[in-house]
Amino acid sequence: MAETKYNINISPEPDFEVSDNAVSAPGSTFKENSYPPQEIINGNRQLFIRMRIHAQIILILLRNYRSLSTSIHLLKHLLRFRKSFFGESKVMKYAHVDGKYYLGMYIPALYSSAFEAFILGEVNRVMPLGQKTNRFTSLLLAITKKCALQCEHCSEWATLNAEEVLSVSDIITIIERFQESGTAQIHFSGGEPLQRMSELPAIIRHASIKSECWILTSGHLLTYENALKLKSAGLTGVIVSIDHFNPEAHNKFRGSARSYEWAEQAVRSAIRSNLVTAVSICVTRSFVCESNLFAYAEMAKKMGVSYIQIFEPKSVGHYQGKDVELNENEKATLESFFITMNNDRKYRSYPIVLYHGYYQRRIGCLSAGSRHLYVNSEGDLYDCSFCRTKSGNALYEDINILADQMKAKGCSKYKSLPF
Repeated sequence: MAETKYNINISPEPDFEVSDNAVSAPGSTFKENSYPPQEIINGNRQLFIRMRIHAQIILILLRNYRSLSTSIHLLKHLLRFRKSFFGESKVMKYAHVDGKYYLGMYIPALYSSAFEAFILGEVNRVMPLGQKTNRFTSLLLAITKKCALQCEHCSEWATLNAEEVLSVSDIITIIERFQESGTAQIHFSGGEPLQRMSELPAIIRHASIKSECWILTSGHLLTYENALKLKSAGLTGVIVSIDHFNPEAHNKFRGSARSYEWAEQAVRSAIRSNLVTAVSICVTRSFVCESNLFAYAEMAKKMGVSYIQIFEPKSVGHYQGKDVELNENEKATLESFFITMNNDRKYRSYPIVLYHGYYQRRIGCLSAGSRHLYVNSEGDLYDCSFCRTKSGNALYEDINILADQMKAKGCSKYKSLPF
């Protein structure tokens, strides 16, 4: 592969010191939106919607299994499975954006064809239907190597800003291959996917016919104009990386003095364009404490987003060979925050929190050929963006054979799901 580097304007690292644990550090400068935030449904309204969801799932199952007892049995299975993601208590809130209801970032909008396909794909794993269903829940697809940042934790550090490999035609071919096997969602990443803004609407327009589409972004280039173009093309949601409620700390982590400014702009633009909006954080050891986590939640609520996504740092990419993984006490702090934010009535108007480490340690990994897969910016297939053992190439090889091999091997870190 050529080592040619693109001439991308990368802002210099700010020349200041920031202590992540300093609770007295200045907080976010984000001002209240002049337009309504995304709605978090809770209380009696949430209970009513939950009953409607159960009724819809029963109807979906009845149409396909032709048995009420079987449908009820499978609904109970789905509810138990969902509970394993969020703890023993029921999640007391849903997101409501642009007239649609969302149970979670990785579940398609309620009452949509994608939601029905998602449900059938899940129940087919435990009681085969004898018909084609979704094999995958989501595909994470890197569409570019380009990025204007130099993030502390970047998993793509080794190839960042090298010569592009995938053409638009290649990207669409990969999408079509996964959609032939059934894929509820496609999440576009990079690098920074907005670096291909001139081509991105056409890619999303093609992909959104059969799958929900999301973008993972630093916020760079996600202006209101671009957000509207992507929404018009069929984009469902945006996940904006914000790694601290303190702008200076975030900028230092991301290697750019303008990163927080770009992220703020992206959140405003996405919400204003009626895109489901989330903020995502890589929680480092220096960040993990109760006061920082709840300060971050306050920032997210003030921004008006629907979700907060938590990732633990992994020893890959720019962190390769570094001792960055959290200890048991830090994981316990995150789990307590996660349960409290989703179930304590005090926080029922706050964004919904997703924390992948919680369920991975309890029920196993959903990647590794099971439900989620990662394709990098060269078309190479991996268990996920943190597991760096190549399993083949999605552009030139049979993805179902590759996924079977990956599933048989299982995740190298967590146990595999029994179904």
